[in-house]
Amino acid sequence: MLSVLRVHLPSDIPIVGCELTPYVLLRRPDKSVNTDDVPESAPLDGHFLRYKWYRIQSDKKVAICSVHPSEQATLQCLGCVKAKIPIAKSYHCSPKCFSDAWQHHRVLHERAASAVNENGNEEEEIFGRFNGTGSGVVNASLSVSQSNPSLANGSTPLYPAAVTQRNGGETWFEVGRSKTYTPTADDIGHVLKFECVVVDAETKLPVGHVNTILTSRVIPAPSPSPRRLISVSGVDVTGQLDFDGRISSAGTFTVLSYNILSDAYAISELYSYCPSWALSWAYRRQNLLREIVGYRADIVCLQEVQNDHFEEFFAPELDKHGYQALFKRKTAEVFTGSVHCIDGCATFFRRDRFSHVKKYEVEFNKAAQSLTDAVVPSAQKKTALNRLVKDNVALIVVLEAKFSNQGIDNPGKRQLVCVANTHVNVQHDLKDVKLWQVHTLLKGLEKIAASADIPMLVCGDFNAVPGSAPHALLALGKVDPMNTDLAVDPLGILRPSSKLVHQLPLVSAYSSFARIGVGLSLEQQRRRMDPATNEPLFTNCTRDFIGTHDYIFYSADSLTVESLLELLDEDSLRKDTALPSPEWSSDHIALLAEFRCKPRTRR
Repeated sequence: MLSVLRVHLPSDIPIVGCELTPYVLLRRPDKSVNTDDVPESAPLDGHFLRYKWYRIQSDKKVAICSVHPSEQATLQCLGCVKAKIPIAKSYHCSPKCFSDAWQHHRVLHERAASAVNENGNEEEEIFGRFNGTGSGVVNASLSVSQSNPSLANGSTPLYPAAVTQRNGGETWFEVGRSKTYTPTADDIGHVLKFECVVVDAETKLPVGHVNTILTSRVIPAPSPSPRRLISVSGVDVTGQLDFDGRISSAGTFTVLSYNILSDAYAISELYSYCPSWALSWAYRRQNLLREIVGYRADIVCLQEVQNDHFEEFFAPELDKHGYQALFKRKTAEVFTGSVHCIDGCATFFRRDRFSHVKKYEVEFNKAAQSLTDAVVPSAQKKTALNRLVKDNVALIVVLEAKFSNQGIDNPGKRQLVCVANTHVNVQHDLKDVKLWQVHTLLKGLEKIAASADIPMLVCGDFNAVPGSAPHALLALGKVDPMNTDLAVDPLGILRPSSKLVHQLPLVSAYSSFARIGVGLSLEQQRRRMDPATNEPLFTNCTRDFIGTHDYIFYSADSLTVESLLELLDEDSLRKDTALPSPEWSSDHIALLAEFRCKPRTRR
């Protein structure tokens, strides 16, 4: 007979919007053991599995700590209440929690105060409560009578009309009858209960023991402060991204580049500082999707997208938001795991803004084979291939704009854009391989540029810091023969260094923060730039490394930068040690630039 051996949840903390899928281990009538479902529509030997989810509603209202969402709040910041900051951000679980978070928490007050634009006395009254460390300075403890009932679930509770069970000071509401359940805002602060039982298909009555699981309290999905789009076109205009409308004005378009951290690499040994629930793919995929969709970019270049995640999640989900998807999986000559887990580069574009013209796939393994056949002696070919074959790829897409460009002297001509998306080899000691891969990509783009008058965008994770040989080749079109990276060349593939050149007029989009305009917002961004290289101080921030690996390069003869997504401040990330964190679900940050096509001139 069918029986349930074990039931457990992979994640110990349920989060709003993140699907819960219990692990249910079954013993089937033939004595085999597996996790395959047995639904009512396909009973097995006259039995099937019935599932139920309950929300356990305590009579006592619960507020959740804004810093440690798995903890119940005991303190509330009155400054937040007065400044009309979202109430969920005002709660803390202890005086120490509030004190430790104050450096970052006060930024909420400062932003709210500048937005209200009231007189100094009002501002002083809000901040004056926090100039000491005593408990009276922070706030009195929350009591049941102080808690606002409407905050129990983040919104006015809308519960099913029928109360399923009462147990002491608790009420159990049935919220689901399938194996999976996605917590809603109404579940915040409450424990969920999962029931699984074998049922007789004829009598519809339970057979045997009812298996149950109680979750921790449901927590809200963390909501980082939106990153602003900063104008660099000479006028200091700042503002948050317009989530409801288009951010692109006529003739401009936006490009996002983002290494989203493949689930295969998101392991607790590397990111032990990130809570396990925030490192789980069930949580990260929803948080990443919310972030990516929120930017409303016209073109999206993602790296480290797993093959299965592209097909089963990103392509269908972004399709709902009007994006067409293209994908190039890494080659699998070195990779030894499941083919479904191989990651690659995914490029998406808005169908209402662009149409697909052509796609080129670059497999550096094939280029390695061609190179060794041409220049490496037969006796060294195996050694050369072992060094060069690393499965990295690039995806090049040619798109045609569906929008008109202001000021173009020949409005009847097609406006094409070529977008390259790549992820260069990560191994630190293979400096020659990194440079060779970048050079190979640029030579391919040169051929495309020679065949058409077309603006170029080169996006991705190049695993190369500013000042390295790959970065110099991209940004300057050549590599200084004295660059120390050239010392690593056991195969002799970088000699002579004079061949390491290209003719594409590429400029790093984020260097615009260092070169253009004045204003408070630009000054703030300049402090997040490295003045020696005109690149961000970091795009990748883990406990063991902080630096810039990600870039958006553009052809400066045909495109101008209108605005850039603001960079993040290291101090704000260090409150969670590093990336990834509950707020930001990759160890990289997203880069986004808005471009305008220049009027065509004869070249």
